[in-house]
Amino acid sequence: MRFLFFLYGIICYIIFFGTFLYAIGFVGNFVVPKSMDIGIEEPLLNALLINVLLLGVFAVQHSVMARQGFKEKWAKVIPSAIERNTYVLLSSLALLLMFWQWRPMGGVIWDVSNTALGSVLIGISLVGWLTVLISTFLLDHFELLGLRQAFSNLTGKEFPNSKFRTPSFYKFVRHPMYFGFVVAFWATPTMTTAHLLFAIATLGYTLVGIFLEEKDLVAVFGDEYKNYKSKVSMLLPLPPKKGD
Repeated sequence: MRFLFFLYGIICYIIFFGTFLYAIGFVGNFVVPKSMDIGIEEPLLNALLINVLLLGVFAVQHSVMARQGFKEKWAKVIPSAIERNTYVLLSSLALLLMFWQWRPMGGVIWDVSNTALGSVLIGISLVGWLTVLISTFLLDHFELLGLRQAFSNLTGKEFPNSKFRTPSFYKFVRHPMYFGFVVAFWATPTMTTAHLLFAIATLGYTLVGIFLEEKDLVAVFGDEYKNYKSKVSMLLPLPPKKGD
């Protein structure tokens, strides 16, 4: 059973990483066969309702399953060794559903493609994606995605409790992963109506997600996180405030 759990963890990780790479092409409208602005357009209201529903499915799944109260109930169903893997898998599937069913909406807010500015915006977007990936490794990439838990279970070692750390980026912004996503979603040479909907919705979700996540972090790390929160910017990288 331990080996099967580990194998399951590897499969979940591969699905996640493939989804992450596809997301870059989906948002940027390149390489992948189905992206944000490629496909048959439907009546605007139909497309809007479908896209909002898809965004809602991901937001509810990704946020609700991350809460401590849900995790406690979920632990009665899913073994702790694969709890994180399952969360990652379901998040990936929610994203893949969005990629598959997303509807283009037409309408162009701005278009600077095939210009120097367009190239700069593509570069900034890719830096955003890279920031997301680097941020996961600065904490513990394989723990965040559940592989370390599955490996500890395979070797029969007790998985240690997470420690509060603020490496590198985290000294200047509390949520560098969210910052990276915001940059990646907004820095685009062609902002269509569909892309604007996606960018606004994900920014709103980011702010709500940070609020909920920080409540959990305060509950786990207490004054240590409160002190960190008082000194370090939430979403924009800024020099930390000096202590009293």
